[in-house]
Amino acid sequence: MKARVMFCVTSMVLGAAVLSGCTDDEKLAADAELARSQASKAAFDAKVSAAARAKANEAGDVPVLMYHRVVEKPSVPDDRTVEQFRAELERLATEGYVPVTAAEYVTGRINIPAGRHPVVLTLDDSSPSQLTLTANGEPDPKSAAGILREVASRHPGFRPVATYYVIRDLFQLHGGSEQRQALAWLANNGFEVGNHTKDHLDLSGKSQDEVTKQIAAGHSLITGLGAPAPITLALPYGNTPSKQQWAAKGSTGATSYSYSGVFRAGYTPAPSPFAARFDPLAIPRVRAGDNRGDCARFCSQGWLDHLKQNPADRYTSDGAPDTIAVPQFKAEEVNAKFRTKVLTYKPV
Repeated sequence: MKARVMFCVTSMVLGAAVLSGCTDDEKLAADAELARSQASKAAFDAKVSAAARAKANEAGDVPVLMYHRVVEKPSVPDDRTVEQFRAELERLATEGYVPVTAAEYVTGRINIPAGRHPVVLTLDDSSPSQLTLTANGEPDPKSAAGILREVASRHPGFRPVATYYVIRDLFQLHGGSEQRQALAWLANNGFEVGNHTKDHLDLSGKSQDEVTKQIAAGHSLITGLGAPAPITLALPYGNTPSKQQWAAKGSTGATSYSYSGVFRAGYTPAPSPFAARFDPLAIPRVRAGDNRGDCARFCSQGWLDHLKQNPADRYTSDGAPDTIAVPQFKAEEVNAKFRTKVLTYKPV
């Protein structure tokens, strides 16, 4: 019967006169099969057209920005003023970026509108300037969380999410109840809590046992306060252990950890998680900074300038999370394991 239906479908394409050899049931089945085929082709063509209109490139680079303290009077180069932090978020919003968490990025769950670009906002060391909850349980308006929510309120579609890489000095909260409240607020509001080790020690040159104990202690700190188990790790000072895999997976005592992404403190945007060159054990981050001196080349403002001037280099979404859209000439840049999801288009 199936072969007969396929014959009838083929015959219908060739001409109605040939259908005289088909039964009524076969004609109905052939009509349905042809309609499904036409609908599938129309849906595919629509996706290709949408990707082309968006100039999608889901094998492009993603800025993973690294922040520390957000304070009125910076005392070290890694600090940003409230005004600088707000201005950078405003720039990201107006240039079409949409924040995603580090976990969403490394697992490829980048579900953002067509034509928009993912950005990962990371905040290291759990400073109180990043999150201080007021008496009503909301973030201080001058904290990083408060500023992010304020900017998002004025830019629909700019998600107020970020990844907080915490250490034992949790926002300088010394009571377990307050620490739980802070981590619960982050988790309940779409933020990710990631591991930055417990004591923020440089892991380079340390033994496997020392590395594992530090990472496991940070992992236990987070889960012991009721927060979800971390999915990503940021290495203190950006320094990799003697063997990269020690950072990603380990076990000591009753604690085991297994991370989907390990972040360093590099000087370039990160590859798309779908790109062949993506290495989940060595993901670079860009330090926040103005486009002056060495920072003009290596810090956030300089790289945002570069991506604005070279839009073909950055990740641009096609708006369809079930496909990986790229221009035809970039198809080979996608990791082979994702090739069945690749959607290519011819740039106009």
